[in-house]
Amino acid sequence: MSPLKVVVTGAGGYISNALLPAFSERYDLTLLDISKETKNGWNDDIIEVDLTNPNVDLYGEHFTGADVIVHNSRYDQRDNPKFATGPNHQWKKDRPKHSVDGYLAERQNLDMAYNIYKLALQKNIKRVVIASSNHAADWYETKIHFGEMDIVDHTTYPKSDNFYGWCKIAYEAMGFAFATGRFGQKIESINIRIGGPRILDIAKLADNQTSLRRDLGAWISDRDLQQIYIRSIEAKEVLNEDGVPFQIFYGISNNTRAFWSIANARAVIDYNPQDDSEVFYSTQIRKHLTESGRISMLKP
Repeated sequence: MSPLKVVVTGAGGYISNALLPAFSERYDLTLLDISKETKNGWNDDIIEVDLTNPNVDLYGEHFTGADVIVHNSRYDQRDNPKFATGPNHQWKKDRPKHSVDGYLAERQNLDMAYNIYKLALQKNIKRVVIASSNHAADWYETKIHFGEMDIVDHTTYPKSDNFYGWCKIAYEAMGFAFATGRFGQKIESINIRIGGPRILDIAKLADNQTSLRRDLGAWISDRDLQQIYIRSIEAKEVLNEDGVPFQIFYGISNNTRAFWSIANARAVIDYNPQDDSEVFYSTQIRKHLTESGRISMLKP
């Protein structure tokens, strides 16, 4: 059997860097990004395209014949405090007061996602696997950390107080619209709300025990990230309870301290994460995790 033809956007980015070693062994890849220059050096395999351009005919040829699109591309202005988005940037002291221009940066990302779904429709591409984020529902984290909620899952109404999270919510809503078939055919849409795909500095995080516990719950190893993407690409069916080929999966490992549910990913695509931050960082946790449980809301 011929390998699946997979287009990967944002191929030079952080998430794709973790995925491509596994992808290259399984798929016939087309790699797209704004530049061949990546954080890991020059990559001649990348085709340079500007996916924010609304004239999709300029780059549509790169999608012809594809089976699946993995959309990891993101327009990023994190070095510009005026346009930087996300919870890690919106409270910085150097951020211009009353600035809401991050919306303009994220609109470009939403328009790019639209271009991807439009091409999937035009090119008869069955499935789009798109990088969403845990920040699509990050409003609930305070409730989680203060013990007002125990778990957030794919059915929890998405809420975010930053434009980065807002844009991910909009990605998901757009994906659902294309998945319904209202535009002529159903484009299967799988949205992976990625948690924490990075090596944790446990000693540094120990200064804020809530953040430490949060990052242990959100962590995902490279091999689990690869697995959830591969199973999202290869799953035969991804129908939801209404018969629409649309899913939202939380991209985390099998973490003891998880506060996002991966039950639907286990059921729909047989996601079986192999790692647990509690085990991976066990030595450092014993040394630096000094507080147990969640913050108590009880009055003394």
